[in-house]
Amino acid sequence: MREENKEEGKAQTPATEELLLGEPRIGVFVCHCGANIAGFLDVEKVTEYAKTLPNVVFAMRNLYTCAEDGISAIKEAIVEHKLNRVVVASCTPRTHEPLFRAACEEAGLNKYLFEFANIRDQCSWVHMNEWEAATEKAKDLVRMSVMRAALLEPLEELSIDIHPSCLVVGAGISGMSASLSIAKQGFEVFLVEKEPEVGGFLGKLSSLGPTGADPKEVIEKYLSEIEGEKRIHLFTSSQVLSIDGYFGNFQARLETPKGEESFKVGTIIVASGAEEMKPQGLYGYGELEGVVTEGELEGMLAEDRLEKINDVVFIQCVGSRGQRVSYCNKICCALAIKNAIDLKKKFPAANVSILHNGVQVRGVVEEEQYKKAREMGVRFRKYSPDRLPTVSADERLNVKTHMELMEREIEIPADLVVLSTPLVQTESGLALSKMLRVPVGSDGFFFEAHVKLRPVDFATDGIYVCGTAQGPKNISESVAQAYAAASHALTPMKRKTMNVEAVTASVDQEKCIGCEYCAVVCPFGAVSMVVNKQNNWVSSINEALCKGCGACAAGCPTLAITTKHFKREQTLAQIAAAFPNPSKPGADFEPQILAFTCNWCSYAGADLAGVSRFQYPPNIRIIRLMCSARIDPLYVLEALRHNADMVLMSGCHIGDCHYITANHETEARFFALRDYLESLGVEPERVQLAWISAAEGEIFAQTIRDIVKKAKELGPIDKRTLRYREPERSRT
Repeated sequence: MREENKEEGKAQTPATEELLLGEPRIGVFVCHCGANIAGFLDVEKVTEYAKTLPNVVFAMRNLYTCAEDGISAIKEAIVEHKLNRVVVASCTPRTHEPLFRAACEEAGLNKYLFEFANIRDQCSWVHMNEWEAATEKAKDLVRMSVMRAALLEPLEELSIDIHPSCLVVGAGISGMSASLSIAKQGFEVFLVEKEPEVGGFLGKLSSLGPTGADPKEVIEKYLSEIEGEKRIHLFTSSQVLSIDGYFGNFQARLETPKGEESFKVGTIIVASGAEEMKPQGLYGYGELEGVVTEGELEGMLAEDRLEKINDVVFIQCVGSRGQRVSYCNKICCALAIKNAIDLKKKFPAANVSILHNGVQVRGVVEEEQYKKAREMGVRFRKYSPDRLPTVSADERLNVKTHMELMEREIEIPADLVVLSTPLVQTESGLALSKMLRVPVGSDGFFFEAHVKLRPVDFATDGIYVCGTAQGPKNISESVAQAYAAASHALTPMKRKTMNVEAVTASVDQEKCIGCEYCAVVCPFGAVSMVVNKQNNWVSSINEALCKGCGACAAGCPTLAITTKHFKREQTLAQIAAAFPNPSKPGADFEPQILAFTCNWCSYAGADLAGVSRFQYPPNIRIIRLMCSARIDPLYVLEALRHNADMVLMSGCHIGDCHYITANHETEARFFALRDYLESLGVEPERVQLAWISAAEGEIFAQTIRDIVKKAKELGPIDKRTLRYREPERSRT
């Protein structure tokens, strides 16, 4: 790790010190977004309102603020009006924040002095039939952003030296592909495989459809290239014992047949693969002879262990799609079709049936294979998930299934019953996730930073994922993802140094009492306890490891910790600005609801509701935090004190947290807050908790509808009951 020199610092943040330390001079840019915003609310009225807000010295409308002329207008206004804060009221920060931040930097303003007001995705699009209400809400959102912007501070990103080597965990097809891609670019690779041989799941296949290629020949070709590449160090029959350090400077320790090995790497690629579920207790597996999995059938075909077979029945979706795991395995149908074709080639007279719950084939090649199987006489029979097939045995295996089209049950004799089971995460993969401090989803697979924007990255910088470690996928997808992961890992190594996000936690050691709460809750191990000059134990935060989730700050008993760019006073300013007036009691009572959402899931879910045009009441105002674990109990109490009738705490589903387990702290605080409110005489129902993913736009909209309905039942809050100490208080 190294500090940037002063000249570099000036190049990155050339705004003058005089400008930054003076009174806030805020510029507000309100976007028409064509008709997307201006078609559903009064943009001109919002712009004129922005001019009346404290510290706003300039406000203007743009047809498209993200267009070239809109960006130029921002840069020109920064210079002409000496702006030291910029607010753009348009779409979502999740897509356009980097663009506007870059414009600020080009004009000489630190990019962290930029703030977004989301008046499209979370206002105009979700209130398309409520012109006046949408306009008033847009005003509120702009006011909240302006109040927060006035308190923003310039931040400098930490610059880190990147060690020019990569650790790749797993030598399946994706791990080998990634390793070769990196090595061919001139960088050292440490490729670690727990098995004695490389190849992973590929090595267990009998053939590759549709060409019928021999998987072993493919593996031998890859292995030959790896052995001929001097930059790749291959470790088979080896385990990763520990990985310490941070982005650019990871220290890995292995257990190999020759003893322990350790080395330093700059980046890590997780390609640890998956394994086939063994469906014990389903369809007689493990009890009836002749009931096997697809993987076991592959072994029989590869080793030519199958004798004369007359009847074969494949059963799809065994253990998946709600039986034992919720997801579709994606590759089972294509694999069953491939194996059915191979069986028909080997035993042309055999009767082969595939019992399915909807055949899922993707792309022209798989569709051609499906057509070929039908032409060869493979019978596809659909069963209902409400009436699953059964397998019994007498002299032979017997499969009973209900035929939906025929509306009757049929019996199919079988010499072999093949169960298509899903891929599942391995025990070693779960252990690796804890070692690397990277999340796995509710399905057990490694959880990427963002399914669209960062599909091969983890939230932890410098660590990437590819192949079936991230979820079921076929060989071509695994290879493509391996190249993507390699490309992402190469970028920092080629640059030699990288700036890491400045949104990290910071501790005031004068206030710290050394309770170690922060060290316990930190999902990334970024907090350590050190002895200060007064010989007291205090918290110390490694900014290279910290990801800015804020779990530590929200629970610090002395308010010694905060998160940069999401400081306590910045969020409190938004809270105070959300609802300037109390809601009006009576028959026309409209509750005022403040929602705290996490950037990665529930805020994205709110955006999706807008993109999908799901309508919900305009009673809600949203405050974005990086993680739901940053929702300080103080924020909830202050929201209720500042005219909110109800508060929503929302984040990623348990098990799907972008910050591994941080949302467990959210859940604990939620229940504690409810108990505390009840002790004050406030209805605990005034605080609600909802887990909403980025893909659940309709669920977000319905959650808001339900909360508004509940708030109307409760009526306006009696703020006289909220008698607690001000923000400088001891924590609850």
